[in-house]
Amino acid sequence: MCLAIPVKVVELLDDDQARVDIGGVRKEISLALVEDVAVGDYVILHVGYAIQKLDPDEADRTLALFAELGNTLSNDVGNEAETGPA
Repeated sequence: MCLAIPVKVVELLDDDQARVDIGGVRKEISLALVEDVAVGDYVILHVGYAIQKLDPDEADRTLALFAELGNTLSNDVGNEAETGPA
């Protein structure tokens, strides 16, 4: 299974590289596959490469859904730990 996630570009580096923010974690990625990326842009990240620029509103909606999913999973795991598997 593959997963691509929206990340915000926080710094442009040499050689088609950028530093992005992923929920407070900073990571260097390649911008070799996309053009005209600027600081503040959102890109879709897949295995270390930006594969597409993303509209900021769409990025916010997607990140909110990921956060909601994470909260749901955390609650489910916590409830299972208290009551045992269903």
